[in-house]
This record gives sequence, structure tokens and C-alpha cells, in this order.
Amino acid sequence: MTDARTVRTGRLLLKPVSWSDMEDMVRLKQDGSAFGQMLGGVRTRQQAEQDMADDIAFWACHKVGILTIHEENRFVGMTGVHDRPDGRGFSLRFSLYPWASGRGIAREAASAALNFSHDAGVERLIAVAKESNLSSCSILKGIGMRQCDTFERDGQRMLVYESFRPAPRLPAFSDRRRARLIR
Repeated sequence: MTDARTVRTGRLLLKPVSWSDMEDMVRLKQDGSAFGQMLGGVRTRQQAEQDMADDIAFWACHKVGILTIHEENRFVGMTGVHDRPDGRGFSLRFSLYPWASGRGIAREAASAALNFSHDAGVERLIAVAKESNLSSCSILKGIGMRQCDTFERDGQRMLVYESFRPAPRLPAFSDRRRARLIR
């Protein structure tokens, strides 16, 4: 049985992160080339384990979260949504091993995660990238996010992108029809 939170694209499989992914996530988060640009940077095993616990709890609370990215059954990275610790809101993030870069995987996975999150009812998502991280900025623009703000962090100019999609509204019912539905 397939998990309803599993996302398939033309060539990728994105699955909600789980404890069975711990070793893959530790390796990714300890790789400076893969995770050095991420908020919090390279992670120790203990930090990666805490991240995993937080990510699993986030899924339970919000029905969206971090997804592992697989290409041809091989773990290549992660994407998905987390709640930024700086209070800016739910944020899209993505990270790939360098050997998996340059083939559009990050764009395909980030786009799928963005759409999944909006479809799940998250109206506004942001993403933050260093202004100097041209690859991430290009991906964020390419999936339809627009720059909405900037801020400084550790001497770096950070660009904030957003995607907004109003959640579908239930049809309005007349008072007579509402009364019939309540009975």
C-alpha cells in the first residue's frame, strides 16, 4: 500500500522522512557540499537525529514536512517544508548531493514539494537563499516563487521568496440548505 503522502514525478519518488532514512539523512547533513548552505549548516549525528524527531513530529501536526528524494531507488537528497526558527513561517527547503546536481532534480523535487504543500492546504510558503547562491535562487524563481523580502545574516544578504495559493473554500450554502444539512 502506498502512503498518500508519497509524491511521484516523472523520474523521482519523494517520501515523508522516517527513522528508516536516518543513515541517509545523517550522511547528507554531514556533507558540507550538500548541506553547507542550509540554515544551521552541516549537522552532527546528534543534531541530525534531533532534526529527524522534529521532522516526524512536524508531519504529525501539519500533514506536510520533509521528504526524501529518490531517483531510480537511490537516495539523492531531501526537500519539503519546515517551520523556520526565525518566525518567518513554513519554508521550502531542498538539498542534494553534488553528484546529483545539474540534472534538474532539485527543481523537479522542490516544485513537487511546493505543490504537495499547497494542495495540503498550506496557503503561504517561503524559501530563503543567500543572494550569492545563484543556483537556489534560479530554482526558486523557476518553480514560480517570487522574491518578497531581504535580510542580513552573518554578513550575507538573504533573499526571501514566497508562494501563495489560497486554500479552496467550501461552497456557501443558503440558510435553507444549511438547515437541511444539519438535520
